[in-house]
Amino acid sequence: MKCVICGHGDVLPGNATVTLVRGGTTVVIKSVPAGVCGNCGEEYIDEATTRRLIEVTDAAARSGVEVEVRQFAAA
Repeated sequence: MKCVICGHGDVLPGNATVTLVRGGTTVVIKSVPAGVCGNCGEEYIDEATTRRLIEVTDAAARSGVEVEVRQFAAA
């Protein structure tokens, strides 16, 4: 697939670091599987992975965490 942002690079399998904020909670999740543009670095995360990221962030917010950094783990 070609990158929709730059239109030049090929999107290849890689990893991303994602930061999500819910209310007063910030969660940084490292090593998230993603497609990464070899030209501009744009990151593409699939729907199933996005759902998992939201679940993790919502759970952290419910537990009262202010800042959390973790490695990605599939469900």
